[in-house]
Amino acid sequence: MRWVFPPDGLRMGQEIAQWVRACEGRRVLLLGDLILDRYVYGDAERVSPEAPVPVLRVVERRDAVGGAANVGACLRALGCEVACCGVVGEDRNGRLLRQMLDELGVDASSLVTLMDRPTTTKTRMVGLAQHRHRQQLLRVDEEDAGALTEADAHRVLAACANRIKDVDVVCIEDYDKGLVTDSLVRNITAQARRLGKPVLVDPAKLRDYARYHGATLVTPNREELCRAAGRRLESIDAVGEASRELLERHGFDAVVATVDRDGAVLVERGKPAVHVPTRPRAVYDNTGAGDAVLAMLAAAMAGGAGLPDAVALANIAGGLEVEKFGCVPITADEVLADIRLSGRRGSGKIRGVDDLVAELTLRRDRGETVAFTNGCFDILHAGHVDLLERCRELASVLVVGVNTDASVRSLGKGDGDRPINRFEDRCAVLAGLASVDYVVGFNDADPERLIRRVRPDVLVKGADWAQKGVVGREYVESYGGRIVLLPLVEGLSTTRLVERIRGGVAV
Repeated sequence: MRWVFPPDGLRMGQEIAQWVRACEGRRVLLLGDLILDRYVYGDAERVSPEAPVPVLRVVERRDAVGGAANVGACLRALGCEVACCGVVGEDRNGRLLRQMLDELGVDASSLVTLMDRPTTTKTRMVGLAQHRHRQQLLRVDEEDAGALTEADAHRVLAACANRIKDVDVVCIEDYDKGLVTDSLVRNITAQARRLGKPVLVDPAKLRDYARYHGATLVTPNREELCRAAGRRLESIDAVGEASRELLERHGFDAVVATVDRDGAVLVERGKPAVHVPTRPRAVYDNTGAGDAVLAMLAAAMAGGAGLPDAVALANIAGGLEVEKFGCVPITADEVLADIRLSGRRGSGKIRGVDDLVAELTLRRDRGETVAFTNGCFDILHAGHVDLLERCRELASVLVVGVNTDASVRSLGKGDGDRPINRFEDRCAVLAGLASVDYVVGFNDADPERLIRRVRPDVLVKGADWAQKGVVGREYVESYGGRIVLLPLVEGLSTTRLVERIRGGVAV
């Protein structure tokens, strides 16, 4: 099998980011098994005297949308308009699920309520070791996974048929709970094909994909593909071959097989297979990864992206999802921030405030901490380098705020001819230091507003600020952040350097 590897990581920069922005306002019809995810958190620090099982002392309960409902939440987080079709029970959980979808902005008006079928609910018991670290102990499912009656299936089909003409793409999320059947998919696919709408399917764990026959694209993960192929698929080549077999057997236009740390394999009809690699992730919880992948694929394709770019974005969304606990919708800003973070080099350290805040949010979600310091840094000297290196030791990420030229002039430094170096040049020099992760400018006389946007875990200044009063101290300490004053290298300052230069004294 011949492989085509996309150039330069599928242009992980502005060209691929445009498809994230193009998701805004795109319309998606979502059909699938709706699930209410319920989490019961508790301290689990002792074993029951009645049996060798942990005792869970409940401290928190939380409900979230799951299954197809989570795909809807993911699509909304990417900026899409979503019409949701499926079934819920005439019960408290069904009413709660409708309410949650409404609050997310997902159109739930086409949901069918069934009197004799409970709303599928998954309750997870989660232990909090040392009151912080979450570990799922047990899951309890309430469901009826039997096939819908012919009358109920017809109601769902009618609800979907009324929506297809108004959307850009159709998504089917199958958890094999009795909703998604051969007949339903065949009818939906036929109508969508006639109207030129692609149909994307996240399949259930089935041996036979006949129920999805004729869909535009299916998105099995490695385990699901192995089951459908009837054999283990250890290599990327084997995944590609199995995907091609699936495509030919069931009339799909494409198969996107997600293969965990290896990224994804894209097989399109009449084209060479494409391996779309991904960068390594710290996997915390696989829950919801398939939902995030389907949502990103659908949103990108609805926005006009070609499949290779859509798959690259889906890799990012799925990767971000596994770094979180439970089903947490991945936003467009998070995807854009991850793209920037992956491609950051040299001058890429210099950021506007909005871009910086989005990246810091992403890095904090991964458990990283942020240190912040600021200054004019007009003529960078050994004292600055020493200070910045020690700042970097205090947190995972160091952000340096730099006074703009107008801000420096407002401080009245020198005889009015400061700064010596332009703002752009000062930022470029700082960005060249290994200790500095981000450089951001501020136009005010002090950095208070910037500190409130950055919200650092550690605010760092030189020891000479002990008597002056550290700007931002009260705000940072209000949320538990800390202030660190570092000793300066004696005899080194920009003002003294400028005076020596002007006096003709060797530096």
